[in-house]
Amino acid sequence: MRSTYYKPQNGTNCTYTKLKASGQTTAMPQKPQKSAQTAHYIELGSYQYWPVLVPRGIRLYTYEQIPVFLRENPYITDGYRAYLPSRLCIKSLFILSNETVNIWSHLLGFLLFFFIGVYNMATVLPAIGASKEDYVIYSIGLFCFQLCMLCSVGYHLFCCHRSEKTSRRWLALDYAGVSIGILGCYVPGVFYTFYCNNYWRQVYLVTVLAMILAVFFAQIHPHYLGKQWKQMRSLSFCLVAGFGLIPTLHWICLTGGFSSELVQAFVPRILGMYFIAALALIFYVSKVPERYFPGQLNYLGSSHQVWHLLLVLMFYWWHQSSCFIMAYRHSEPCPNAPHHD
Repeated sequence: MRSTYYKPQNGTNCTYTKLKASGQTTAMPQKPQKSAQTAHYIELGSYQYWPVLVPRGIRLYTYEQIPVFLRENPYITDGYRAYLPSRLCIKSLFILSNETVNIWSHLLGFLLFFFIGVYNMATVLPAIGASKEDYVIYSIGLFCFQLCMLCSVGYHLFCCHRSEKTSRRWLALDYAGVSIGILGCYVPGVFYTFYCNNYWRQVYLVTVLAMILAVFFAQIHPHYLGKQWKQMRSLSFCLVAGFGLIPTLHWICLTGGFSSELVQAFVPRILGMYFIAALALIFYVSKVPERYFPGQLNYLGSSHQVWHLLLVLMFYWWHQSSCFIMAYRHSEPCPNAPHHD
């Protein structure tokens, strides 16, 4: 497949005038500018015009001006980066566009999990008497969260690349990152809930790994990233994430039902994670609130930005929950003879 390159219809020597109340912009041809930056004016919340300095060679486009493969959300009407080489994609990290919050929310999320990992592995894990096995499981979970964050940052930074093939490769990597993030939830969760039952621990870990690999192989299909498979993509991720309810119910039965102290303490944490995940998915699919305020939430407050923040919250919530059950396993010994029920 050959790369497809796009050029802006109005040329590169254009700047924006102030946004009108309807959210539309007017591109006015200008003479080549000697300065390294160009001032654009954007409208946030219909209250005020904000000047934004944009490096030379980068401009923002309306929904109608961007290539077809970038047209995912018609309710975000302006603030798009497009037609950029890799160098300018990286430079656009420091400008205000409709992807700024998406990029920085997960870039900061990566740093959050990185520093949490460094701190906990230096202080918290030694304090509870963690074994080498604990360090491995803990590292796998955090590494998966960090990799998910970085894949997301990469896509939202390079989605505006002038090559459609490059943009779609980053999109595939973004989807792969979500799968890796889900794996990061499963590994410590299954390992410590079935800590006293090695047989079922192996069964569920192998099953989850097989499901994640199946999703990876599905992404190889040339139509996987197409709009006709959009519902299939969402369904596959829901099935992989929802599968976790099966080992949860099984674990509750093996542990003694809801009368168990551990079940009473840990099940609300599991339900909390699924609640955050469901809420994030609702925002992602429904495109609310920008659906009801088209053009008003181009830069701040869109559904995808909420999805990003909830994803970081969900991973943090589950990380703390995994630390809780890991500490419990070190304070409460396992029964002498686990059963293969």
